[in-house]
Amino acid sequence: MGPVKENLRRKPRSLSGATILQIVPALSDDPIGHAAVDIALTLLQSGARAIVAGDGGPLVGDLRAFGGEWLPMPNATFNPLRINANARKLAHLIAGERIDIVHAHSAGAAWSALSATRRMPVFLVTSFPDEVAAHSWPGTSLRSSLARGDRVIAPSSYVSRAMIERYAISPDRIAVIPRSVDTAKFNPAAVSAERIAAIRRVWGVLPQMRVVLVTGRIAPGNGQMSVIEAARLLVAGGDRNFAIVFAGEDRGQGALVKSLWARARQHSIDTLCRVVGQPTDMPAALAAADLVVVPALKPPLSGRAVAEAQAIGRPVIATTVGVLPENVLCPPRMRDDLRTGWLVRPNNVTEMARAIGAALAMDVTAYEALGARARQFAEFAFSPQSVAEAIRGVYTSLLARDA
Repeated sequence: MGPVKENLRRKPRSLSGATILQIVPALSDDPIGHAAVDIALTLLQSGARAIVAGDGGPLVGDLRAFGGEWLPMPNATFNPLRINANARKLAHLIAGERIDIVHAHSAGAAWSALSATRRMPVFLVTSFPDEVAAHSWPGTSLRSSLARGDRVIAPSSYVSRAMIERYAISPDRIAVIPRSVDTAKFNPAAVSAERIAAIRRVWGVLPQMRVVLVTGRIAPGNGQMSVIEAARLLVAGGDRNFAIVFAGEDRGQGALVKSLWARARQHSIDTLCRVVGQPTDMPAALAAADLVVVPALKPPLSGRAVAEAQAIGRPVIATTVGVLPENVLCPPRMRDDLRTGWLVRPNNVTEMARAIGAALAMDVTAYEALGARARQFAEFAFSPQSVAEAIRGVYTSLLARDA
């Protein structure tokens, strides 16, 4: 931080009375758009002023409905002329509106904000995306703007470690805050028995059969074949009272789907398997399951599937890749009696079968207790309110440094 910028700092202050500007690509119905609106609401409840700049979208009305302010500012670009124009606009906005913190949710916005805030008394917060992009030029250089905020928000420790290594960010500048999930929508109390029964009928599952739901697009890197092999081991051990439901988009994967069916027939478990495509009612699909499995072989873009399953109160089995281990409570990270699921090594069929068997063998009391813990964990870690509060904490810590 330059001396001119440091000397321009105003007196110490709290969040109340501060003005925070978030810059997003657009206020779309997507994780970034919803996060910006949730943060704005939390700021207003704290007595701060909340401004969001970006392209329009369906969430502009939601933002304005509770008193947030929206400014049109296309910024999803690396065009130098557009970045410079946005930087000039931001500089005037910061000065005219007495903005205290700028939060850039994208690399293009961060470049403009870096230029605009260089000699102004304002803090810059940046947010890394979920994906750890390939290390290449010019992509790595263009995304380096996200590593230069006064505070940097990473959606997971997995992303944080990669960004520390790539950009040599000091760990004390990084705050790990997960993406939120809609815990009101993914709530067992919000899913009727009729919706659950309807989706089980569509799947062709008998009432007494337990459902092992395998979520995620059907693709070689998503590990569906390992679940087929695990099911073979369970059946060999005498358990056939379950159905394996593969619920995910399968376009362009006809050969893999055929291979799944061929392997299931080879092991005489094809009658236990269903390939149902992407459910239109995902909360009901999760609620209709007894167990949710995310058998990824490669790091997924996010841990959303695991978080949503726990929000609906279902135990999960996930592999130890990417962000997934961060989103499940189980030994050795947590005591066994506090677990919300199981972690297994990718493509380790024996571990997968053992975990599925353990989950299906729980008695009603243990199963309901685990489901309640999973729901409680999801509310604590992934609810929009919890995530917005954590980001508010980042803003508050910056303002407390203001001198």
